[in-house]
Amino acid sequence: MKEDYYDILGISKDASAAEIKKAYRKMAIKYHPDKNPGDTEAEAKFKKAAEAYEVLGNQDKKAKYDRFGHQAFDGSGGFGGGTGGMNMDDIFSQFGDIFGGGFGGGGGFSGFGGGGQRRAKGSNLRIRVSLNLEEIANGVEKKIKVKRKIKAPGTTYKTCSTCNGTGQVTRITNTILGRMQTASPCTTCGGSGQMIDKKPADADEQGLKIQEEMVSIKIPAGVEDGMQLKVAGKGNEAPGNGIPGDLLVAIEEKSHESLQREGDNLHYDLYVSFSEATLGASKEIQTVNGKVRIKIEPGVQSGKILRLRGKGIKSLSGYGHGDLLVHVNVWTPKTLNKEQREFFEKMANDDNFRPDPKKGDKSFFEKVKDMFS
Repeated sequence: MKEDYYDILGISKDASAAEIKKAYRKMAIKYHPDKNPGDTEAEAKFKKAAEAYEVLGNQDKKAKYDRFGHQAFDGSGGFGGGTGGMNMDDIFSQFGDIFGGGFGGGGGFSGFGGGGQRRAKGSNLRIRVSLNLEEIANGVEKKIKVKRKIKAPGTTYKTCSTCNGTGQVTRITNTILGRMQTASPCTTCGGSGQMIDKKPADADEQGLKIQEEMVSIKIPAGVEDGMQLKVAGKGNEAPGNGIPGDLLVAIEEKSHESLQREGDNLHYDLYVSFSEATLGASKEIQTVNGKVRIKIEPGVQSGKILRLRGKGIKSLSGYGHGDLLVHVNVWTPKTLNKEQREFFEKMANDDNFRPDPKKGDKSFFEKVKDMFS
């Protein structure tokens, strides 16, 4: 079983954002690879702490984790932006500001290469994928054409003469506290430690070219409108020895013609005639997995809610399905012929046609309360 993110950082579930950040910084400094060279156990703890902070340090991701646990993140660069196979490059790229000046973190660069060299990371790409309710209910694999920058074949690089391949330049300044040394990304090579040596005519100034690629995206069942998936390494590539960015996929949920979604539950409005409500009927209704037939008991009242358990959306947490709530609406005819009118006029004072709700008949508000309980 995967270790709880709160336990990894040694904090409680009601910890504030500042406390979460403080706990992560403490662990990151303690197990930082610069302080523990060659220590694989320290490196593993460093990665675990970064994975926990990526989720708990983000308000939206933290809310999903609190609700769904680890199931909210598929670990393969999938749902929600969970770290899954996060490596040192990702950690230094995303959380460099956590380390402050002590370890030189910085946005746009990631990881340590030989001799402390930083590696540039390519930019992320963002796309939007529209899903219908059936795809959301069952999960789906989408193949999307993406235009991304790649290293142009034939491009070669050489060591940057400004930073001598380190990707950083060091400056020493005199302050009232003494001589202070600071490091910043090299502006000549963009922090990659390498410069263009040769490149083909169709490449840009960084030796990159645009190429269309088919990317397969596995979308788990139960995602919601506005959620974001991450396909690691499918963004733009970086020049030199840099690592590629990620492909961020925003989910857009299409409306359904007869089903309304509410979390994992679905709602369906079923209209029955006055005769069907009185005599009972068998009706066919739509679900996310085809049509099913249900029985309407004689004497059903308008507003009755029939619950079809397990016919809703599969829970993103992986535990069970929501329900399909069928709302029965008795359709009152707006026009009557002479014979129909005469019949209802005769029934106007008939005791069997007078409303006579029993204590067991729930009011509309009670039904709504039950629906959300």
